[in-house]
Amino acid sequence: MNVLLDTAAFLWWVTDDPALSRRAEELIRDPSRRVFLSSVSTWEIVLKHALGRLPLPEDPTALLPRIRVEHGIEELPLTEGAVLHLPKLPALHQDPFDRVLLCQAIHDGLLLVTPDEQLWRYPLRTAW
Repeated sequence: MNVLLDTAAFLWWVTDDPALSRRAEELIRDPSRRVFLSSVSTWEIVLKHALGRLPLPEDPTALLPRIRVEHGIEELPLTEGAVLHLPKLPALHQDPFDRVLLCQAIHDGLLLVTPDEQLWRYPLRTAW
C-alpha cells in the first residue's frame, strides 16, 4: 500500500527529526511503496510560515518542491473526488487540513502516516 505523509511526518522526515517514529521511517524507506505529500500539506506549511508559526531556512515556494523531489516524495493534488468524502467523515477531528488529508487517503487508497492519534479513529488505514 502506498503512503500519504501528514504534514508533521513530512517535515520530520526531511529534517531527520527524531520525533519521526521508527515505523514511519520504515514505511517511507520501503522501495515497494510510493510516498506522497498532499498539496494540502504544502498549503498548510506555506500558510504557517507566512503567519510566523513555522520557521523555514528559505522561502517555501522554492524549498518545498525541491526537498520533496530530493526525498523521492510525489505530489498528490487535491481532487474533487477526494473532497466529496468530507460530508461522510464523522466529526471526530475539526482541523480542516487533517480532514482533507483523511479524504485523500480514503479516496486514493493510501496509508496515512500520522502521529495524530485523533486521526487513527477514522475508518482508514493509518500508521505511526
